[in-house]
Amino acid sequence: MGLILVAALFVLLFLGVPVAFALAGATLFAIFFFTDMSVFVVGQQMFSSLDSFPLLAIPLFILAGKLMETGGISSRLIKLASAFCGHISGGYAASGVVACLFFGAISGSSAATVAAIGAILIPAMIKKGYSSSFSAASIAVSGELGVILPPSIPLIVYGVVAKVSIGSLFIAGILPGILLGLSLILTVYIIAKIKGFKDDVRKSTWKEKLDAVSDSSLALIMPLIILGGIYSGVFTPTEAAAVAVVYSFVVSVFVYKELKIQSLINVFGDAALMTAIIMIIVSGAGLMSWFLTINMIPQSIAEILVDVTANVVIFLVIVNLILLIVGMFFESTSAILILAPILVPVAMQFGIDPVHFGIIMIVNLAIGMVTPPVGVNLFVSCQIAKISLEEITKGLAPFFITLIINLMLVTYIPIISTWLPGMMR
Repeated sequence: MGLILVAALFVLLFLGVPVAFALAGATLFAIFFFTDMSVFVVGQQMFSSLDSFPLLAIPLFILAGKLMETGGISSRLIKLASAFCGHISGGYAASGVVACLFFGAISGSSAATVAAIGAILIPAMIKKGYSSSFSAASIAVSGELGVILPPSIPLIVYGVVAKVSIGSLFIAGILPGILLGLSLILTVYIIAKIKGFKDDVRKSTWKEKLDAVSDSSLALIMPLIILGGIYSGVFTPTEAAAVAVVYSFVVSVFVYKELKIQSLINVFGDAALMTAIIMIIVSGAGLMSWFLTINMIPQSIAEILVDVTANVVIFLVIVNLILLIVGMFFESTSAILILAPILVPVAMQFGIDPVHFGIIMIVNLAIGMVTPPVGVNLFVSCQIAKISLEEITKGLAPFFITLIINLMLVTYIPIISTWLPGMMR
């Protein structure tokens, strides 16, 4: 039955049916033709899959990110990043990585990070003599820091589906995100040296650096409020999201004064649209997850994988290959909702910490965001740089090497993901 369900899903996707309706449609097909259950259970299960308090954090973090994106945050973060690394070889690109790291820790979205930082930096990099493909590729890849660092929306989805502490996942994403950020800075530095990209930016004085820190301090405090509040027990991740909305609204409207009241309609509209898309996918995936669970399909897959190999190293190789391939065709939220209920129980049988496994999933799917044909970051970056998908792909090769090395480190050195949560406990 599991094979029939998967086959129906891929047929619908091949026909161009949107992911949410393909998930629900494939499950409805399996229920109608291969069980004696009433089809009325479909609506019931789709609704109940959304009846989750932690899921409320998603629209709130999306709204907070939109408020910060349009409230003058990105320009201040770029100024901060440039003050500290703008003078090195490939300084504009390195500043882009650092700015994406900071903005990712605010927005929780990779596409929003690419749009906010790329809109300013990609044209500036091209004007400075960087190739269009390198400029667009560097920001597209750096944007994936937005889903690894807290408050990551995919981490929230994984926590809800896998029944893992969202706070622990947030903390677990910090070291992998910083590791990837430092690796990308080294990558752009090496590429700039080889290709002779020069920015001619003088080294900032300590006064200029302190001024940049002061100017962006309110934006940098937000992740500390979120994580500090969660781990001090002051509020839950969902309540933290509400705090983030209020904080970002006050900072953007009354302190920076760059977000006008008239613009709020567009901000709320964009946030509502993105929330609706995600929640429809969640409801369709929730239905499929329920059907898979009651038919014990995850357990069957677990038995097959255990029969194939009892070696945890080989199992993780298989998982990484599956996730990398799925990430090329599925949006990260959809992939998590489909695969987490199947793979997490298997991983736990192999003795893998579910928090560590969550970071492995997110890093894999983040790579999918910069992998054709469905790499959302690529499309955003291409639109800003005004280049084709084929052209940006030329600049991606060295970055893929860096991404795969980081994936291997996160996969096979669990302490990178588990040390900070363990310390916090």
